[in-house]
Amino acid sequence: MVHLPLPTIVLVALNALPVLSSDYFFWSGNGLIKCSVADWQRSLRKLFSLAGIKEAHAHRFRDSFSVELLSRGVSIEIVPVLLGHSSIRIPEKHYAPWVKTRQDALEECSGGDVGVESSASIGL
Repeated sequence: MVHLPLPTIVLVALNALPVLSSDYFFWSGNGLIKCSVADWQRSLRKLFSLAGIKEAHAHRFRDSFSVELLSRGVSIEIVPVLLGHSSIRIPEKHYAPWVKTRQDALEECSGGDVGVESSASIGL
């Protein structure tokens, strides 16, 4: 299991929550965790709807977290560890293409534009 240190502001906010369990912040430990996850997903869907965010889902937080890490220069080998993945394939395939700084570095190394237009022109 990986333990990720949290910023102080997050720890203060979590510790201000009502204590439901000595082991969890958002689940009492009673009932199936699957039910608790479904409750949170419904709450988030309602929140996204009220905010006018279309096609939003809880997984978007993982997407944003991954892209933000990569944008800040965190190694692509570290990102899957923080996400609980066993290899770098998922971050490479799904998150790395969204990172402009990574794309810029690839273009600089190649001496040209390796964007969509270049890939399309050679039939990729």
